[in-house]
Formats: sequence, structure tokens, C-alpha cells
Amino acid sequence: MRYCILGTTRALRDDGTAVPLGGARLRALLTVLALHPGRTVPAGVLVDEVWDGDPPADAPGALQALVGRLRRALGRSAVESVEGGYRLAAGADAVDLHRFERLAGEGSRALEQGDAGKALTLLDEALALWAGPPLADLPDRAVPATRQESRRLGARRARLEAMRLLGRADDALWELAALCAAHPLDEPLQALRIRALRDAGRTAEALAAYEEVRAVLSERLGTDPGPELRGLYGELLHQEPGPVPAAYGDPRREAPGPAPAAYGSDRGREPGREPGSAA
Repeated sequence: MRYCILGTTRALRDDGTAVPLGGARLRALLTVLALHPGRTVPAGVLVDEVWDGDPPADAPGALQALVGRLRRALGRSAVESVEGGYRLAAGADAVDLHRFERLAGEGSRALEQGDAGKALTLLDEALALWAGPPLADLPDRAVPATRQESRRLGARRARLEAMRLLGRADDALWELAALCAAHPLDEPLQALRIRALRDAGRTAEALAAYEEVRAVLSERLGTDPGPELRGLYGELLHQEPGPVPAAYGDPRREAPGPAPAAYGSDRGREPGREPGSAA
């Protein structure tokens, strides 16, 4: 059995078919258990998460009944009763969120070690696991979902850097432009876009992008670009600039590439696929 919580909560059999699940509380219960595969989740934590701080009068009985319904859907052995709580009988790799974290970590390490090809393969596989906003069926999802979205952004940044290092800067530019528009204060991401423009032979656009970032940082934070961006700007000044397109200034129109696909795609085709949200 595999469990998906990067998007709507699902349980998949080994042949890929989905297990029919019940209502929102059943999906919330599975989400909380899948966040901690193979580990005991105290009954009190399950009640708080599933009923979002508004438990029923007989909370232990209601939780026990809900666990019974989940067992009927997944199989009795899927959810184990342990002292003080319950445990999803699954390894970390059976849950898409934990598999994503492992693959993204391995991809980032491969990139740091200079193996951009391996990094791209691993990061593509990691990001393909995202099918929508993470933990979508968790009632109080804001904090944990934000944390996962941040990890996804880091994986996307690493993937685009791997593409650049493999000589595919042009292929990365459309997604980079959209990401930079969504995260204008993310200096490492802005620096990556500027490097990709430079590597694609678009030095004038790279210089214009730097000026755009400098203006945004000054207006919103009252600061100048950091050392990485300033050093990159100095390098650009020693290159021969090319023509700036007339449409420059709107990053969503400026960069080449096809129109975005659905949330679940993260292979350079669409910018928001937090395949990717998770998302």
C-alpha cells in the first residue's frame, strides 16, 4: 500500500488503484498517521488534528470508531493499536511526502558534489510526486503545509540549477521567470535566473533583471542586493550585452516556453506545480 498526502489524501494498492475512502475526517485521520509512518501517534494528537480543536463529547470512542472505519477501508493490519495511540504500518518510502524528502535530499547532495545529471534525475522524480497542495485534507494545515511548500521551492531551485549546469539554461528560463515573479525577495532564486539569462547569451536581459531586483529590494526592504547578486552584477558588466526585447519588464511574458500545465507537472513545463502543489 502507498499513501499520498501531497495533494488530496489517497491510499493506493500495489497495482496503483485507489482505495475508496470515506469523508473528510477519515482522510484527515489517514493524513496525520501518514505524516508519521511506522511511529506511534498519541490518541490526543489524533483527536486534536482530526477534529481541529473541537472534539466530540466522547472523543476516545469517536476516534476508535474512526480508526475502525479506516481499517475496513485499508485492511485491519494497516493501522496498529499501540499503547496510548495508533500507528500506520508503513515505511517512510510508502508515503509520497517522505519519499519526496529523501529524493530531494539525495538530488541536492548530488548537485553539491558536481553530478548535475544525477541531481536532475532525482529531483525530477521527487517533484513528480506532487499532485496538489500538500496536506490538503488536514483541517489545520497552514504551518506544516508552508514548511513543505518551502522544501518544494528548494527542490525546484536545485533542479533548475542542475538544468543550467547541464547547458539547458534556455529550457529553465520560463519557470525561473514565473518563480522569481512569485518570490521577488528570494535573492538566491533571483541570482539563479540572472545566471541562466547570462548562460543563454542574454546579457542585457540579465543586467536589466539585476536592476529590477535591486529596485524591489530597495523599495520593499530598504536594502541593497547581497554579495552574491553584487558579485554577479560585476561579472555581467564585463560581458557584451545583447538587445533587450521590447516586452522586457513582465517576466511572465518575457521568458520562452509553453503555457503552464496542471498543478501536477514540474518538468519545466509549468511554474506553479508546487507535479510541481505537493504541492
